[in-house]
Amino acid sequence: MGAGSEKQHVSVLIKGSHNHIVDKRLEQKIDEKIQEALANKSEIDYLANKVGSGSGDKSFEYGVLVGRLYNSFYYQSRRILKRDPTAEEFSEFIDILAKRRGEFLERI
Repeated sequence: MGAGSEKQHVSVLIKGSHNHIVDKRLEQKIDEKIQEALANKSEIDYLANKVGSGSGDKSFEYGVLVGRLYNSFYYQSRRILKRDPTAEEFSEFIDILAKRRGEFLERI
């Protein structure tokens, strides 16, 4: 494997994060997908109104957002890295979601 395809130490694009070992291209794409998903709140709202429970809490919308990001993470890992993510990369992705949970709930 060449130097360009090896994992690099990078700071994940999250407020208050610490350094992780992830591919920089994947890191940037994950952040783009988070911003894109939050910018398209109307799509999440529409889906929730059509198939959600109508209970008024944000659990369904949060689940849709996390599912969308999960799908993006796997797709982008395959597209960029040409392989499935490792257990460590998946764990780091979960950390990203956990650290930004409050932001997600506030913005959906």
